[in-house]
Amino acid sequence: MAQRRSPSANDLRVWRGFIETTGALRADLEARFQAESSLSSGDYAVLLALVEADGQRLRSSDLADHIDWERSRLSHHLGRMESRGLITREKCLTDNRGAEIVLTPEGASSFRRASGPHLHAIQELFVEALTPELLGKVEEITASLEEHLARKK
Repeated sequence: MAQRRSPSANDLRVWRGFIETTGALRADLEARFQAESSLSSGDYAVLLALVEADGQRLRSSDLADHIDWERSRLSHHLGRMESRGLITREKCLTDNRGAEIVLTPEGASSFRRASGPHLHAIQELFVEALTPELLGKVEEITASLEEHLARKK
């Protein structure tokens, strides 16, 4: 059996830099997103999933899995989005036990208005900070992490 080793000081320095930088990037993106649109990043994640879904509708359990949220968190969030007219909940046509979350015209319009500023912020804060070579390395690192985490499940 292989012996586990603890992270080295350098490993921890790299880890801390990664966590702090991604946290700062997310905070900057979230602040800009909130200031430039009437949506939270959570709203945007839900709307994006619905925009990309067939018929712009998803079962609530599938939506929770897609955006990697717990069902209770999603349910509360959907209630707030529904009260703002961004989504509706309808009975599932194929399963009477479930509900489908459906994008409304207002939700689609809000998503379109938010997308331009959001994509601009991604370009300015992330893409412009990296050369094409570094961007490729980030892609490799992300794929490696995703693959490693999938094996651990």
